[in-house]
Amino acid sequence: VQLQASGGGSVQAGGSLRLSCAASGRTFSSYGMGWFRQAPGKEREFVAGISWNGRSTYYADAVTGRFTIFRDNAKNTVYLQMNSLKPEDTAVYYCARTEQYYSGSYYYEGNYAYWGQGTQVTVSS
Repeated sequence: VQLQASGGGSVQAGGSLRLSCAASGRTFSSYGMGWFRQAPGKEREFVAGISWNGRSTYYADAVTGRFTIFRDNAKNTVYLQMNSLKPEDTAVYYCARTEQYYSGSYYYEGNYAYWGQGTQVTVSS
């Protein structure tokens, strides 16, 4: 399994970025996906998750109303649309995949089986 995250970059506060995470394999639609982030000197934290069937989404309080997670199963890709970015959103962002037909919590990194490499997001004030 390979997860390839992309779309990071530098943006001013109030701007937008869209992260993408492309997954290998032919059964992408049967796996839940999540985004986490890790700022310098801090632990990695949950950002957003989406169930394998796309019917449920989950967000950290800090990003609710500003970030949107969605998936395109035809492209084996999950996205994180980030609007109204703040300097505190600066971090390395990671995508992760659950086990097949996962039905547990999306908030904890221990519940994810595979991780992609990170993509840097830098928001300047």
